[in-house]
Amino acid sequence: MKDLESLSASQAAHALAKREIKATDLLLACLDRIGQRESAVKAWVSLGKENALARARELDKGAIRGLLHGLPIGVKDLYDTFDLPSSYGSPIYSNHYPATDAVSVALMRQAGGIILGKTVTTEFAAFKSAATSNPHNPLHTPGGSSSGSAAAVADFMVPLATGSQTAGSIIRPASFCGVVGYKPSFGKISVAGVKSLSPIQDTLGCFGRSIGDVALGVAAMSGDHALARIEDLHNKPRIAICKTPDWAIAQKETAAALAVARFAAEAISKGSVGDLKLPTLFDQYSQTQARIMAAEMSRSLTFERLRFPKKISPQLAKQLNDGAAISYEQYTKDLLLNQEAHAAIQLIFCKELDLIIAPSAIGEAPGSKETTGDPIFCRGWTLLGLPCINLNITSGPNGMPVGVQLIAGPGKDHFLLSAARAFARSLSDPVTRDQA
Repeated sequence: MKDLESLSASQAAHALAKREIKATDLLLACLDRIGQRESAVKAWVSLGKENALARARELDKGAIRGLLHGLPIGVKDLYDTFDLPSSYGSPIYSNHYPATDAVSVALMRQAGGIILGKTVTTEFAAFKSAATSNPHNPLHTPGGSSSGSAAAVADFMVPLATGSQTAGSIIRPASFCGVVGYKPSFGKISVAGVKSLSPIQDTLGCFGRSIGDVALGVAAMSGDHALARIEDLHNKPRIAICKTPDWAIAQKETAAALAVARFAAEAISKGSVGDLKLPTLFDQYSQTQARIMAAEMSRSLTFERLRFPKKISPQLAKQLNDGAAISYEQYTKDLLLNQEAHAAIQLIFCKELDLIIAPSAIGEAPGSKETTGDPIFCRGWTLLGLPCINLNITSGPNGMPVGVQLIAGPGKDHFLLSAARAFARSLSDPVTRDQA
């Protein structure tokens, strides 16, 4: 079998389980691709080649170990790994070697995954851009904060990579890089061993090239192995488009993507696909999310801010100072509003809808590496803790990918994956259908 690096995680896992390919050969193909492309893409902080090769040889000799048997995986450098440094995107931790794996990394190894290396994250997963380029055009941002993971999967360096999302750090780079990004329900994957920003929002997930890929990844990361078996939809879901209260800043390509999405959704929906207007309490919900995130960030990084102020970038330092200036009274008000929002969205999913389709980003990836793009269309869904998945629908004026996100009710991860696969199969373009 040729071009092993081009196999999706699902395809590779199937071939590995049947012993049609070797883990060693797949790993070497990925390393060869990295050797060809890393100088341009800059997706990796570190590679553990020798350990990965030793692990691949061991897996080729032994029994099938689990869902991820023999799959090379990129791990966002926000996750602790016992055998690779974890810098969290900051010079403060440039020589930091954790004693243990993050829980999710340990579970991926248990499932037979091969940790190939650590992928680039922005500084503490905040908004300062990193070195990674968008594989589709090096002049464009790959998004953030999971920059390296999205780019590595998009550029065929690795079939699966982990990410994290506190505002829009899985969905947005997935859209910008043209891959599938899955942010499961809040709490689905343990965050133990992952550097925290905002404890009530931090959510782990992954990137792949198909819905089956990310289902496989999150199944292993969470321990919910049933997620890897995506069932067909038993009933047609109630679907609506939600442009959100921030729609005024959406670009033309995002409007076009939602139009295509509406047409595709009609094929699987129970009834027509209308528009969802959120209750008025959501009018300023993006700002609520931003304040909660800023306030919690300033506390989460208190040690670093006080102990190593000169090693924090001016951009992040300003964010932390702004967060520290938010009063606890305001923070408490925002938490109470968030409780109301959770109750309201739960009611909407109970009485009106099964699936929401919304923008993943303002538009295609900005033509600058000085920004990671605006996460505004992801902020509210993250704070609500809802499961979201990015699928790519069309392209923008510069030929860069543009996605939409599908969003299900609280804890409805199994349903979301089933609906996403049915939706992808209804897309008219064969390239976008391949995401199924």
